[in-house]
Amino acid sequence: MNALEVVYASGGDDIISTLEISCPAWDTPVYLVQDFEDLRATTEAGKTVTFQASAIEVQLPAKDDTGSQTLTFTIDNVTGEAQRRLDASLEAEARVTLVYREYLFSVLTEPADRPYRMTAFGGTMDGPTVQIEAGYYDLINMAWNRARYTTEFACGLTYVG
Repeated sequence: MNALEVVYASGGDDIISTLEISCPAWDTPVYLVQDFEDLRATTEAGKTVTFQASAIEVQLPAKDDTGSQTLTFTIDNVTGEAQRRLDASLEAEARVTLVYREYLFSVLTEPADRPYRMTAFGGTMDGPTVQIEAGYYDLINMAWNRARYTTEFACGLTYVG
């Protein structure tokens, strides 16, 4: 049994939620922690970063058979930084990616569980709050067969008459 399973079984509140938001249009990623104080922790890649204290709320998808894999993040945008970064990503038409990690207060040298890597596909701003919807793999809307038979792929499809 790993440390995270022990915390879940005991009902402890030792779990810390963090969020990394990045985009090629930005100089640096944004690191946020759901806490009142900044947190210095090490990612799964061995990089030590400082997560900025923030009022974030995470709504993980239900564990059921609906196929919905949408995660919702609500971020308090007190400084207006989220609006500026959102505008920059829209202007550059660049993909925004999110990494959700859970740490234990007792072990900050690595995430307590495997991180969720997602792509943002929607969001809204309501006053000082940003709500981002992201998903980590859209199996339901995945096209099958992935190889598309187009004239570039299979030139024999072109009608010559």
